[in-house]
Amino acid sequence: MAEASIEYQAPGEPHPVDAVLPAGKLVALGIQHVLVMYAGAVAVPLIIGSALKLPAEQIALLITADLFICGITSIIQSLGLTPWFGIRMPVMMGMTFAAVTPMIAIASAPGMGLQDIFGAIIAAGLFGMLIVPFACRLISLFPPVVTGSVITIIGISLMQVGIQWAVGGAWLKPMIPDTSAQAAAGAMVPNPAYASMENLGIALFVLVVILFISKYGRNFLKNISVLVGLVVGSALAAALGLMHFSQVAKADLFHLVMPFQFGAPKFAIGPIVTLCVVELVVFVESAGMFFALGDIVGRKVGRAELGRGLRVDALGTILAGMFNTFPTTSFSQNIGLVGMTGVRSRWVTVTGGVIMVLLGLIPKLGALVAAIPQPVLGGTGIAMFGMVAATGIRILSEVDYKTNRNNLLIVALGIGFGMIPLVAPQFFIHFPKVLEPMLHSGILLTAVVAFALNLFFNGMGRLNAEGLRELEHATEDAARLR
Repeated sequence: MAEASIEYQAPGEPHPVDAVLPAGKLVALGIQHVLVMYAGAVAVPLIIGSALKLPAEQIALLITADLFICGITSIIQSLGLTPWFGIRMPVMMGMTFAAVTPMIAIASAPGMGLQDIFGAIIAAGLFGMLIVPFACRLISLFPPVVTGSVITIIGISLMQVGIQWAVGGAWLKPMIPDTSAQAAAGAMVPNPAYASMENLGIALFVLVVILFISKYGRNFLKNISVLVGLVVGSALAAALGLMHFSQVAKADLFHLVMPFQFGAPKFAIGPIVTLCVVELVVFVESAGMFFALGDIVGRKVGRAELGRGLRVDALGTILAGMFNTFPTTSFSQNIGLVGMTGVRSRWVTVTGGVIMVLLGLIPKLGALVAAIPQPVLGGTGIAMFGMVAATGIRILSEVDYKTNRNNLLIVALGIGFGMIPLVAPQFFIHFPKVLEPMLHSGILLTAVVAFALNLFFNGMGRLNAEGLRELEHATEDAARLR
């Protein structure tokens, strides 16, 4: 696979992150980023709309608003807006899954609905904007032993998504009720669609195509190996009758995204507090993603950069509440793509943001992308998401374990707690419902446990002086070692 360091910066040349590629390459690479994150981006409105039994036309409104806001915020995050907004690295924005369960609970409560959700989302975004300075001051307390653990668990969590795609989709269950006449009540049988040889074969085929191009492809072809894999895999799925275009024919040619299409937002204390907690979870996950991306592209993420990135997360959440969609976050799905292709230009994700805006305004295009079968995405996801975990492992490899054996315990327990929601989703079933957004996020659990243990074993005083310097220069050192 391509290394993240395939581009070398000569004296006087712009950093590869700031390099502007030819228009044709930008479009192809931007499409590649969009295809990688599209399924995750539209999943949240689909889940919320289905859970609340909304009519199809209202779910369509949620999806188009989702794509539109994801595009706008991706442009702001990558390009930058004033000195205060945008981390100015290749970042795509999407909808956070951390808010799904709380939002369904809010809308299902007596007397509440979507207007209460959107009001709480706007308030949570404002809360996030206010706490950004405080969050940035904590950066010195997140040395590599903490950030490496968080980035590793981000990659492991994403691998779960890639595997679900490969078996056919997260909605497929391995066992289904036995409907045969002679079946006993409650009997279950294996689901023939789950992890079928057809689904796994397509995912493997796409993965092999990507690996082949990564090894034997040259120049630009190697950089778009994932896009080629998606296109070839989609063609195979269409030939097997697994790719359908009926929704493309039904979709509108143009739709203008307007604010407050579900009515004026309502602001209730309970939902606001709940989604403010979710915003804290989003900040922790985004911070880990920014550190991973900084390490991959060779650009440090210090206090100023972190603040600009988190402000866009908060701004996107405010805009999401206004335009009838859900809390935004910097999407970690696309970090692996940057690592795989070695293309570090932020103008690629700016272009991806423009494409997302067009998908929101032209529903037919969005429906065409949505027609790509999940197993096709699975072949790309397993490779890319593994790259995120590998980045975390590489950061952890630089931690001092010989003279400070307690660091091993920090990593072990941090990742161990982060695995709980993945391997035992009902582990916290008897805990208060209000804690669900925190307890069901393996990334947050890893961050909290690693952070607390690092303070316990290594203390705060030394970190305030040395931790910030170590963190801010880690990516620069890594870039030189490459």
